[in-house]
Amino acid sequence: MNARVQMPPPSKDLSRKAAIVGVGETDFHRDFKAARGKAPGYAPPTLDGLLNTAFERALTDAGLRREDIDGLSVSFTYGGPSAETVAGTLGLRPRRLMDNFGIMAGPLPAVCAAIAAGECDTVAMVYAVSPRTQGRVFGGRSYEEGSVPSSYYYYHPWGWSSQAAHWALVFQHYQNVFGASEADLGAVAVQVRENAIRNPNAIMQDPLSIEEYLASRYVVRPLHLFDICLANDGGVCLIVTRADKAKDAPHRPVLVAGWGAAKVKADKLHNLVRERLRPHMQDAGRQAFEMAGLDRPDIGHFEAYDASTIHLVSQLEGFGFAEPGEGLAFCAAGEMAVGGAMPVNVAGGMLSGAYMHGWSHVTEMTRQLRGEAGPRQIQGLGASMFSLAETDQVHPLILTGEA
Repeated sequence: MNARVQMPPPSKDLSRKAAIVGVGETDFHRDFKAARGKAPGYAPPTLDGLLNTAFERALTDAGLRREDIDGLSVSFTYGGPSAETVAGTLGLRPRRLMDNFGIMAGPLPAVCAAIAAGECDTVAMVYAVSPRTQGRVFGGRSYEEGSVPSSYYYYHPWGWSSQAAHWALVFQHYQNVFGASEADLGAVAVQVRENAIRNPNAIMQDPLSIEEYLASRYVVRPLHLFDICLANDGGVCLIVTRADKAKDAPHRPVLVAGWGAAKVKADKLHNLVRERLRPHMQDAGRQAFEMAGLDRPDIGHFEAYDASTIHLVSQLEGFGFAEPGEGLAFCAAGEMAVGGAMPVNVAGGMLSGAYMHGWSHVTEMTRQLRGEAGPRQIQGLGASMFSLAETDQVHPLILTGEA
Protein backbone atom coordinates (compact mmCIF):
# COMPACT_ATOMS: atom_id res chain seq x y z
CA MET A 1 0.00 0.00 0.00
CA ASN A 2 1.36 3.41 -0.96
CA ALA A 3 -0.12 6.71 0.23
CA ARG A 4 0.84 10.29 0.88
CA VAL A 5 0.10 10.63 4.57
CA GLN A 6 -0.90 13.53 6.78
CA MET A 7 0.47 14.39 10.20
CA PRO A 8 -1.91 12.90 12.79
CA PRO A 9 -3.28 15.13 15.56
CA PRO A 10 -1.67 14.67 18.98
CA SER A 11 -3.26 11.90 21.04
CA LYS A 12 -2.34 10.25 24.31
CA ASP A 13 -3.34 6.97 22.70
CA LEU A 14 -0.35 7.34 20.34
CA SER A 15 2.19 8.38 22.98
CA ARG A 16 5.13 5.99 23.41
CA LYS A 17 3.68 3.41 21.05
CA ALA A 18 6.77 3.59 18.82
CA ALA A 19 10.49 3.98 19.40
CA ILE A 20 13.54 5.00 17.38
CA VAL A 21 15.95 2.05 17.36
CA GLY A 22 18.34 2.99 14.57
CA VAL A 23 19.92 6.15 13.16
CA GLY A 24 22.20 6.71 10.19
CA GLU A 25 23.67 9.80 8.55
CA THR A 26 25.97 10.49 5.65
CA ASP A 27 29.39 12.09 6.12
CA PHE A 28 28.37 15.74 6.24
CA HIS A 29 31.80 17.13 7.14
CA ARG A 30 33.82 15.04 4.70
CA ASP A 31 31.39 15.41 1.80
CA PHE A 32 31.05 19.19 2.22
CA LYS A 33 34.82 19.58 2.30
CA ALA A 34 35.16 17.45 -0.85
CA ALA A 35 32.46 19.44 -2.64
CA ARG A 36 34.12 22.74 -1.78
CA GLY A 37 37.58 21.52 -2.73
CA LYS A 38 36.53 19.72 -5.94
CA ALA A 39 39.57 17.47 -5.74
CA PRO A 40 40.54 15.46 -8.84
CA GLY A 41 38.18 12.53 -9.25
CA TYR A 42 35.49 14.08 -7.08
CA ALA A 43 31.98 12.99 -8.08
CA PRO A 44 28.99 14.79 -6.58
CA PRO A 45 26.62 12.59 -4.57
CA THR A 46 23.38 11.22 -5.96
CA LEU A 47 20.14 10.92 -4.02
CA ASP A 48 20.32 7.12 -4.38
CA GLY A 49 23.84 7.08 -2.98
CA LEU A 50 22.92 9.31 -0.04
CA LEU A 51 19.85 7.20 0.76
CA ASN A 52 21.82 3.96 0.60
CA THR A 53 24.56 5.20 2.91
CA ALA A 54 22.17 6.54 5.54
CA PHE A 55 19.95 3.43 5.37
CA GLU A 56 22.80 0.93 5.66
CA ARG A 57 24.19 2.76 8.68
CA ALA A 58 20.80 2.91 10.40
CA LEU A 59 20.12 -0.78 9.70
CA THR A 60 23.46 -1.72 11.24
CA ASP A 61 22.85 0.60 14.19
CA ALA A 62 19.48 -1.06 14.83
CA GLY A 63 20.92 -4.57 14.56
CA LEU A 64 18.29 -5.50 11.98
CA ARG A 65 18.13 -7.21 8.58
CA ARG A 66 16.34 -6.00 5.47
CA GLU A 67 13.66 -8.63 6.02
CA ASP A 68 12.80 -6.96 9.35
CA ILE A 69 11.74 -3.74 7.60
CA ASP A 70 8.05 -3.89 6.68
CA GLY A 71 7.43 -0.16 6.28
CA LEU A 72 9.17 2.57 4.29
CA SER A 73 8.70 6.33 4.55
CA VAL A 74 10.51 8.55 2.05
CA SER A 75 10.96 12.31 2.35
CA PHE A 76 12.55 14.77 -0.07
CA THR A 77 12.40 18.53 0.43
CA TYR A 78 13.28 19.31 -3.19
CA GLY A 79 11.73 16.31 -4.92
CA GLY A 80 12.86 12.73 -5.41
CA PRO A 81 11.78 9.22 -6.35
CA SER A 82 8.62 7.58 -5.03
CA ALA A 83 8.58 5.26 -2.02
CA GLU A 84 8.04 2.32 -4.38
CA THR A 85 11.15 3.24 -6.37
CA VAL A 86 13.23 3.76 -3.21
CA ALA A 87 12.11 0.39 -1.86
CA GLY A 88 13.56 -1.25 -4.97
CA THR A 89 16.78 0.76 -4.68
CA LEU A 90 17.25 -0.30 -1.06
CA GLY A 91 16.27 -3.92 -1.67
CA LEU A 92 13.17 -3.77 0.55
CA ARG A 93 9.75 -5.37 0.20
CA PRO A 94 7.65 -3.42 2.72
CA ARG A 95 3.91 -3.88 3.13
CA ARG A 96 3.44 -0.18 3.91
CA LEU A 97 4.86 2.57 1.71
CA MET A 98 4.62 6.26 2.59
CA ASP A 99 5.54 9.28 0.48
CA ASN A 100 5.93 11.62 3.40
CA PHE A 101 6.69 15.25 4.20
CA GLY A 102 10.20 16.56 3.56
CA ILE A 103 10.82 18.64 6.65
CA MET A 104 10.82 17.13 10.12
CA ALA A 105 8.63 16.98 12.33
CA GLY A 106 5.67 15.77 10.26
CA PRO A 107 7.08 12.40 9.08
CA LEU A 108 7.77 10.90 12.52
CA PRO A 109 4.23 11.28 13.96
CA ALA A 110 2.81 9.90 10.71
CA VAL A 111 4.99 6.80 11.01
CA CYS A 112 4.09 6.37 14.69
CA ALA A 113 0.40 6.44 13.81
CA ALA A 114 0.89 3.80 11.09
CA ILE A 115 2.71 1.54 13.56
CA ALA A 116 0.05 2.04 16.23
CA ALA A 117 -2.66 1.17 13.68
CA GLY A 118 -0.95 -2.14 12.91
CA GLU A 119 -0.16 -1.18 9.31
CA CYS A 120 3.49 -2.06 9.86
CA ASP A 121 5.85 -2.94 12.69
CA THR A 122 9.27 -1.57 11.73
CA VAL A 123 9.70 1.42 9.43
CA ALA A 124 12.79 2.80 7.72
CA MET A 125 12.39 6.55 7.38
CA VAL A 126 14.77 7.87 4.71
CA TYR A 127 15.50 11.45 3.74
CA ALA A 128 17.99 13.04 1.35
CA VAL A 129 18.68 16.40 -0.30
CA SER A 130 21.35 17.64 -2.71
CA PRO A 131 20.92 21.44 -3.03
CA ARG A 132 24.64 22.04 -3.61
CA THR A 133 24.88 19.49 -6.38
CA GLN A 134 21.66 20.84 -7.92
CA GLY A 135 22.96 24.41 -7.72
CA ARG A 136 19.80 25.41 -5.95
CA VAL A 137 19.34 29.18 -5.36
CA PHE A 138 17.33 30.45 -2.41
CA GLY A 139 15.58 33.65 -3.45
CA GLY A 140 16.96 36.66 -5.30
CA ARG A 141 16.61 37.64 -8.94
CA SER A 142 16.62 34.04 -10.09
CA TYR A 143 13.17 33.62 -8.54
CA GLU A 144 10.82 31.51 -10.64
CA GLU A 145 7.33 30.22 -9.99
CA GLY A 146 7.70 27.05 -7.95
CA SER A 147 11.26 27.74 -6.83
CA VAL A 148 10.28 29.00 -3.39
CA PRO A 149 7.36 28.23 -1.05
CA SER A 150 4.06 29.85 -1.97
CA SER A 151 4.03 31.82 1.27
CA TYR A 152 6.77 34.04 -0.23
CA TYR A 153 5.05 34.85 -3.50
CA TYR A 154 3.12 37.91 -2.45
CA TYR A 155 6.23 39.58 -1.06
CA HIS A 156 8.61 39.06 -3.97
CA PRO A 157 7.86 42.40 -5.73
CA TRP A 158 9.18 44.13 -2.60
CA GLY A 159 12.41 42.11 -2.55
CA TRP A 160 11.22 39.54 -0.04
CA SER A 161 11.98 36.33 -1.91
CA SER A 162 13.81 34.24 0.65
CA GLN A 163 13.74 33.31 4.31
CA ALA A 164 16.82 35.44 4.99
CA ALA A 165 14.67 38.51 4.36
CA HIS A 166 12.05 37.17 6.76
CA TRP A 167 14.55 36.70 9.56
CA ALA A 168 16.21 40.09 8.94
CA LEU A 169 12.93 41.89 9.49
CA VAL A 170 12.25 39.77 12.57
CA PHE A 171 15.59 40.78 14.09
CA GLN A 172 15.10 44.45 13.22
CA HIS A 173 11.87 44.40 15.17
CA TYR A 174 13.56 42.51 18.01
CA GLN A 175 16.30 45.15 18.11
CA ASN A 176 13.75 47.96 18.31
CA VAL A 177 11.77 46.31 21.08
CA PHE A 178 14.56 44.88 23.23
CA GLY A 179 17.59 47.02 22.31
CA ALA A 180 19.69 44.11 21.05
CA SER A 181 22.83 44.62 18.97
CA GLU A 182 24.33 42.59 16.13
CA ALA A 183 27.09 41.48 18.52
CA ASP A 184 24.43 40.21 20.94
CA LEU A 185 22.95 38.05 18.21
CA GLY A 186 26.42 36.95 17.13
CA ALA A 187 26.84 35.21 20.48
CA VAL A 188 24.26 32.67 19.29
CA ALA A 189 26.28 31.82 16.16
CA VAL A 190 29.43 31.55 18.28
CA GLN A 191 27.77 29.23 20.82
CA VAL A 192 26.28 26.92 18.21
CA ARG A 193 29.72 26.75 16.54
CA GLU A 194 31.30 25.84 19.87
CA ASN A 195 28.73 23.06 20.16
CA ALA A 196 29.51 21.85 16.63
CA ILE A 197 33.22 21.53 17.39
CA ARG A 198 32.35 18.61 19.68
CA ASN A 199 30.64 16.82 16.80
CA PRO A 200 33.13 15.21 14.38
CA ASN A 201 30.49 15.04 11.62
CA ALA A 202 29.61 18.75 11.82
CA ILE A 203 30.45 20.72 8.68
CA MET A 204 31.81 23.80 10.45
CA GLN A 205 34.47 22.91 13.01
CA ASP A 206 36.71 25.97 13.12
CA PRO A 207 36.19 28.22 16.17
CA LEU A 208 34.20 31.38 15.48
CA SER A 209 34.81 34.66 17.32
CA ILE A 210 32.53 37.65 17.67
CA GLU A 211 35.08 39.67 15.71
CA GLU A 212 34.93 37.20 12.81
CA TYR A 213 31.16 37.19 12.98
CA LEU A 214 30.92 41.00 12.78
CA ALA A 215 33.48 41.14 9.96
CA SER A 216 31.52 38.65 7.83
CA ARG A 217 29.40 39.97 4.98
CA TYR A 218 25.76 40.81 5.35
CA VAL A 219 23.27 38.46 3.75
CA VAL A 220 20.31 40.72 4.45
CA ARG A 221 21.12 43.54 6.85
CA PRO A 222 21.30 43.27 9.86
CA LEU A 223 21.98 39.52 9.47
CA HIS A 224 25.51 38.36 8.73
CA LEU A 225 26.75 35.27 6.92
CA PHE A 226 26.94 33.24 10.13
CA ASP A 227 23.35 34.09 11.06
CA ILE A 228 22.05 31.92 8.22
CA CYS A 229 21.96 28.13 7.99
CA LEU A 230 24.18 26.04 5.72
CA ALA A 231 23.24 24.48 2.38
CA ASN A 232 24.69 21.01 1.87
CA ASP A 233 23.99 17.58 0.42
CA GLY A 234 23.23 14.70 2.75
CA GLY A 235 20.99 11.88 3.87
CA VAL A 236 19.48 10.66 7.14
CA CYS A 237 17.68 7.46 8.10
CA LEU A 238 15.67 6.68 11.22
CA ILE A 239 14.40 3.19 11.96
CA VAL A 240 11.26 3.17 14.08
CA THR A 241 9.52 0.13 15.52
CA ARG A 242 6.77 -0.89 17.95
CA ALA A 243 7.65 0.02 21.51
CA ASP A 244 7.37 -3.58 22.72
CA LYS A 245 9.71 -4.80 19.96
CA ALA A 246 12.18 -2.02 20.76
CA LYS A 247 13.05 -3.69 24.07
CA ASP A 248 15.13 -6.21 22.13
CA ALA A 249 17.14 -3.53 20.29
CA PRO A 250 20.90 -3.27 20.90
CA HIS A 251 20.55 0.32 22.11
CA ARG A 252 18.31 2.00 24.64
CA PRO A 253 14.97 2.66 22.88
CA VAL A 254 14.01 6.28 22.33
CA LEU A 255 10.24 6.65 22.58
CA VAL A 256 8.19 9.17 20.61
CA ALA A 257 6.19 10.67 23.45
CA GLY A 258 4.40 13.74 22.07
CA TRP A 259 3.88 16.20 19.27
CA GLY A 260 1.77 19.23 18.41
CA ALA A 261 0.82 21.50 15.55
CA ALA A 262 -0.21 25.12 15.05
CA LYS A 263 -0.54 27.06 11.81
CA VAL A 264 -0.71 30.78 11.06
CA LYS A 265 -4.03 31.34 9.30
CA ALA A 266 -4.02 35.13 8.95
CA ASP A 267 -1.87 38.24 9.51
CA LYS A 268 1.35 36.47 8.65
CA LEU A 269 3.59 39.51 9.03
CA HIS A 270 2.16 40.37 12.43
CA ASN A 271 2.51 36.79 13.68
CA LEU A 272 5.97 36.22 12.26
CA VAL A 273 7.60 39.58 12.94
CA ARG A 274 5.87 41.04 15.99
CA GLU A 275 4.77 37.88 17.75
CA ARG A 276 7.67 35.73 16.42
CA LEU A 277 5.13 32.85 16.36
CA ARG A 278 5.11 32.79 20.17
CA PRO A 279 1.33 32.20 20.56
CA HIS A 280 1.58 29.34 18.07
CA MET A 281 4.57 27.85 19.90
CA GLN A 282 2.68 28.05 23.18
CA ASP A 283 -0.33 26.32 21.64
CA ALA A 284 1.62 23.57 19.86
CA GLY A 285 3.89 23.10 22.88
CA ARG A 286 0.89 22.64 25.17
CA GLN A 287 -0.42 19.92 22.85
CA ALA A 288 2.92 18.10 22.84
CA PHE A 289 3.36 18.29 26.62
CA GLU A 290 -0.18 17.07 27.26
CA MET A 291 0.26 14.15 24.89
CA ALA A 292 3.59 13.21 26.50
CA GLY A 293 2.33 13.69 30.07
CA LEU A 294 5.28 16.00 30.73
CA ASP A 295 5.90 19.67 31.43
CA ARG A 296 8.62 22.14 30.54
CA PRO A 297 10.85 21.38 33.58
CA ASP A 298 11.04 17.76 32.41
CA ILE A 299 12.90 18.80 29.25
CA GLY A 300 16.68 18.75 29.59
CA HIS A 301 17.67 19.32 25.97
CA PHE A 302 16.22 21.49 23.19
CA GLU A 303 16.85 21.12 19.47
CA ALA A 304 15.30 23.80 17.24
CA TYR A 305 15.03 24.44 13.52
CA ASP A 306 17.77 27.08 13.28
CA ALA A 307 17.25 28.50 9.82
CA SER A 308 18.72 31.64 11.38
CA THR A 309 20.13 32.70 14.72
CA ILE A 310 17.20 34.98 15.53
CA HIS A 311 14.73 32.21 14.69
CA LEU A 312 16.54 29.94 17.13
CA VAL A 313 16.20 32.64 19.79
CA SER A 314 12.50 33.06 18.96
CA GLN A 315 11.91 29.35 19.60
CA LEU A 316 13.93 29.34 22.81
CA GLU A 317 11.74 32.17 24.09
CA GLY A 318 8.53 31.00 22.45
CA PHE A 319 8.52 27.65 24.23
CA GLY A 320 9.33 29.30 27.55
CA PHE A 321 12.93 28.23 28.08
CA ALA A 322 13.83 31.94 28.27
CA GLU A 323 11.61 34.96 28.79
CA PRO A 324 10.81 37.24 25.83
CA GLY A 325 13.78 39.52 25.20
CA GLU A 326 16.10 37.45 27.41
CA GLY A 327 17.19 34.75 24.95
CA LEU A 328 20.37 36.56 23.89
CA ALA A 329 21.49 37.12 27.49
CA PHE A 330 20.63 33.45 28.19
CA CYS A 331 22.99 32.44 25.40
CA ALA A 332 25.74 34.88 26.40
CA ALA A 333 25.69 33.40 29.91
CA GLY A 334 26.52 29.96 28.47
CA GLU A 335 23.14 28.44 29.24
CA MET A 336 22.80 26.96 25.71
CA ALA A 337 26.00 24.95 26.09
CA VAL A 338 26.29 21.41 27.42
CA GLY A 339 26.21 21.92 31.18
CA GLY A 340 24.05 25.04 30.86
CA ALA A 341 20.47 25.48 32.00
CA MET A 342 19.12 24.33 28.61
CA PRO A 343 21.60 22.86 26.13
CA VAL A 344 20.49 23.85 22.61
CA ASN A 345 21.49 22.40 19.22
CA VAL A 346 24.43 20.66 20.80
CA ALA A 347 25.63 18.98 17.58
CA GLY A 348 25.75 22.30 15.70
CA GLY A 349 22.22 22.49 14.34
CA MET A 350 21.72 23.79 10.82
CA LEU A 351 23.93 26.82 11.44
CA SER A 352 27.14 24.81 11.89
CA GLY A 353 26.25 21.10 11.84
CA ALA A 354 24.34 20.23 8.65
CA TYR A 355 21.26 21.53 6.88
CA MET A 356 19.06 18.43 7.03
CA HIS A 357 15.75 20.26 7.57
CA GLY A 358 15.44 19.06 11.17
CA TRP A 359 16.30 15.40 10.58
CA SER A 360 19.79 15.60 12.09
CA HIS A 361 18.29 17.35 15.11
CA VAL A 362 16.29 14.17 15.76
CA THR A 363 19.34 11.92 15.33
CA GLU A 364 21.12 14.07 17.92
CA MET A 365 18.19 13.75 20.33
CA THR A 366 18.34 9.99 19.86
CA ARG A 367 22.05 9.80 20.60
CA GLN A 368 21.65 12.05 23.62
CA LEU A 369 18.81 9.98 25.09
CA ARG A 370 20.84 6.81 24.54
CA GLY A 371 23.77 8.39 26.37
CA GLU A 372 25.99 7.99 23.30
CA ALA A 373 26.90 11.58 22.42
CA GLY A 374 30.48 11.43 23.67
CA PRO A 375 32.07 14.79 24.60
CA ARG A 376 28.78 16.63 24.08
CA GLN A 377 26.68 14.26 26.21
CA ILE A 378 24.11 15.89 28.50
CA GLN A 379 24.14 14.10 31.84
CA GLY A 380 20.98 12.70 33.45
CA LEU A 381 18.83 13.37 30.40
CA GLY A 382 15.31 11.93 30.37
CA ALA A 383 13.44 13.95 27.74
CA SER A 384 14.37 16.07 24.72
CA MET A 385 12.27 18.48 22.69
CA PHE A 386 12.52 19.43 19.04
CA SER A 387 10.84 22.42 17.42
CA LEU A 388 10.11 22.79 13.75
CA ALA A 389 8.98 26.38 13.33
CA GLU A 390 8.66 27.70 9.81
CA THR A 391 7.28 31.04 8.63
CA ASP A 392 3.68 29.97 9.17
CA GLN A 393 3.66 26.70 11.11
CA VAL A 394 4.96 25.14 14.33
CA HIS A 395 5.47 21.42 15.01
CA PRO A 396 7.20 20.35 18.25
CA LEU A 397 8.28 16.78 19.07
CA ILE A 398 9.09 15.26 22.46
CA LEU A 399 11.26 12.16 22.76
CA THR A 400 11.98 10.26 25.97
CA GLY A 401 14.62 7.73 26.86
CA GLU A 402 12.75 5.64 29.36
CA ALA A 403 12.91 1.87 28.94
